[in-house]
Amino acid sequence: MRSLSGLEDVSAAPDLWAKPAPHFVGHRERLRERALAGGLAALPDYELLELFLFRSIPKKDVKPLAKQLLTRFGSLGGVLGATSEELRTVKGVGEAVALDLKLLHEATLRTAKEQVARRPVISSWSALVAYVKTALAHESREQFRVLFLDKKNQLIADEVMNRGTVDHAPVYPREVARRALELSASALILVHNHPSGDPQPSSADVDMTRQVVDAARTLRIAVHDHLVVGRHGVASLKALGLM
Repeated sequence: MRSLSGLEDVSAAPDLWAKPAPHFVGHRERLRERALAGGLAALPDYELLELFLFRSIPKKDVKPLAKQLLTRFGSLGGVLGATSEELRTVKGVGEAVALDLKLLHEATLRTAKEQVARRPVISSWSALVAYVKTALAHESREQFRVLFLDKKNQLIADEVMNRGTVDHAPVYPREVARRALELSASALILVHNHPSGDPQPSSADVDMTRQVVDAARTLRIAVHDHLVVGRHGVASLKALGLM
């Protein structure tokens, strides 16, 4: 096209030097459209993780990172349960991405805890199991927690009494009993995790449970159960006839 002056009007010509949009821009839009059309539940884990990472990393293809995180930690729960330090060992995960993933995990954990706190624990056992699994299934070190309950078996507090190594967390029955008195608790549920993934109680777990039961009994405090949490499930010592 030429102007009235006879010179070529370059402003009306296509921009041959413009860079094409990165391929992942179209991919993001297509993934969002699929999520809106079919629902988030229809997406595989790596695409769900991709959608979340879009907000943390706005200008980069995040599919490889999503897949790498799932490979490194084994599952979506494993990714969210990993510590910030563990997440940052994955190339492409900086402080901001690690914080965002831990934020998602904390929101998930609090949502699960709400279901436990609103009603008597004994009558919402499935919610309790879901909560302790969310909290502990992917912990890399053993953690011993106690759920302190009131006379109506409602949750007063969930406290970490001790953290340990990959296969042991020290437990002091007198400390558990003392804390129960401080909180005016009427009953307890003991919880700890096995980082190996296998929730099968050990003989040491059984012995420790009996010691806590004995210490609590002198104060007329009941121990309802001891739950052992692993990636492969949750074991109840009471259901197994071990207490």
